[in-house]
Amino acid sequence: MKKRFMPVLIALILAASLVLSGCSSQQPELTKVKLSEVTHSIFYAPQYVALSKGFFKEEGLDVELSNGQGADKVMTAVLSGQADIGFAGPEASVYVYNEGKEDNAVVFAQLTNGDGTFLMGRAPDPDFQWSDLKGLNIIGGRKGGMPAIVLQYVLSKNGLTVGKDVSIDTTMQFAAMPGAFIGGQGDYVIIFEPTASSMEKEGKAYIVASLGENSGEIPYTAYFAKKSMIENNPELIQKFTNAVYKGQQWVASHTPEEIAMAIKLQFPDENDQILVSAVKRYKEQDSWKKDPVLTQNDFYLLQQIMKDAGELNKIAPYENVVTTKFAENAISSIK
Repeated sequence: MKKRFMPVLIALILAASLVLSGCSSQQPELTKVKLSEVTHSIFYAPQYVALSKGFFKEEGLDVELSNGQGADKVMTAVLSGQADIGFAGPEASVYVYNEGKEDNAVVFAQLTNGDGTFLMGRAPDPDFQWSDLKGLNIIGGRKGGMPAIVLQYVLSKNGLTVGKDVSIDTTMQFAAMPGAFIGGQGDYVIIFEPTASSMEKEGKAYIVASLGENSGEIPYTAYFAKKSMIENNPELIQKFTNAVYKGQQWVASHTPEEIAMAIKLQFPDENDQILVSAVKRYKEQDSWKKDPVLTQNDFYLLQQIMKDAGELNKIAPYENVVTTKFAENAISSIK
């Protein structure tokens, strides 16, 4: 019996080995990509959908996501090689180009379509008017960053002059702002979701206005990499952009409840109701672009807003800071 059994056993082992080797040959090794994001927010839902739905893996990429905690830190990580791709406001790439950096950061895909922060006060105020801010102080994020720049733009649109009618505290990073406001600093603060809804649920602050609704379309958050990295790795950048576009399309065609479920792993400690309400807010105000193209008009609008805020002395040429070929290729190839 033993003599008859052994050949059969050996044959089964060999067959199993062939099957396993065949499976492994069909699954090519993923290329690791280090991505540094400016902060972790539901505002970036299409990116998290691309991660959770496997769109990056479909493109052969293994994305390692880290929180840079500020556009300046994200840019430093990209320029130093600690991150392959940065995700922050396009203003960071403008600053680097204007500083004369030879291997400057180039924006290749845009994700969000406007401001993602909400103005919060210490009490509910359903009748809030922007004129109510006269003589008060707003915690507005780091000087030169998109939140502070767009806040000044919105205040100006509503007839308020910063430094005269209202003041903006630009001395702290976003991560420190909720705690500072809860601790008594400032009269108002601007906060991203889901932190804004969490603070409201706990009775620590209340949303009184949306910066996104009041600012209109602005290229607020985008992906960038060093010029040399893009030139040396065009296939990787194309695959990354393809995955982002798939995430944008998925979000555009699904409900807030479905989107919240898809990004839940990125916010495991958040209440499901908060996730859904936050997603709904962003979706209703059209916060997410439906394609990754950063247009020339939007890029120059951004720089005009930066200039009006006193953060820019010269305009950077579109063709030197932005490339749209990867985004356009994604649109034409993915149906």
